[in-house]
Amino acid sequence: MRLRVPTCVLTPAGPPALADGHAVDRYVQIGSLTKAVTGTVLTRMAAAGALSLDDPLERWLPEAPATGITLLQLARHTSGLPRLPPGALPPRDPYAAFDRPALHALVRRLDTLVTRPPGQEEEYSNLGYAVLGAALTAAASGASYEELVTEHVLRPLDVTEVGAHPAPERRLLAPGRFGGTRRPWTMDGAILPAGGLWATPRATADLVVRLLVERRLGDPAPSWQTAGPLHWHNGAVGRASVFAGALPDGAWVVVHRLNGDTDTTDRMGIAALKRDARRVPE
Repeated sequence: MRLRVPTCVLTPAGPPALADGHAVDRYVQIGSLTKAVTGTVLTRMAAAGALSLDDPLERWLPEAPATGITLLQLARHTSGLPRLPPGALPPRDPYAAFDRPALHALVRRLDTLVTRPPGQEEEYSNLGYAVLGAALTAAASGASYEELVTEHVLRPLDVTEVGAHPAPERRLLAPGRFGGTRRPWTMDGAILPAGGLWATPRATADLVVRLLVERRLGDPAPSWQTAGPLHWHNGAVGRASVFAGALPDGAWVVVHRLNGDTDTTDRMGIAALKRDARRVPE
């Protein structure tokens, strides 16, 4: 029996390309594309004077030892923190037990976790973004991460259909082999700022266009990956994968797939940009 791969491709070149039961108005997990939202919260709070990009982490999380790590280094993946929290992560639901008490226990010993001095090299870090999210909520006097996203990103961009807890009936889950659906990963604990948001594909496209093409909130946040003129980010969580990117000439793409491998999702996104854009890096 073939495992269905629900697929959604959105570009400015035409109507949505949908296959195998995907939909533009159902919530799906967007994985690490959440980091672009978290980074935008950071830059917006800095612009408002609520914090500084160069603030040391311990200014907002006083339990943290003095490591020299700044908020900007966390956003740029140059903090020296490893990719994942220490210890074995259960494959079926790796972040379910990684709650806020677990994160703050790690924060108290960050000096033992860093793999290199901050600011020297890039190492993609989900742990770093969990720590960054905790610092942002502390700087906002304990406002929740979702409240910060709404205040600093969604409301200014007039985007809805993004959140950590969509109604179950609005969610689109990966299909299983015998008519059922696959259980999504639990991502609403400490890992939320690193990869826990859900969004409809049409809301994801609105975010990409308004952040990267129209630049409604200024220059793209340091969370976005770059390749020449291309700003992009991908994400994979459980059985969901996503690629989003945009070029200065206005070409953009969002690809979301369920049950599909991340590399193919990325290749589909780049191929769509090459079809639609005048220039795209090889």
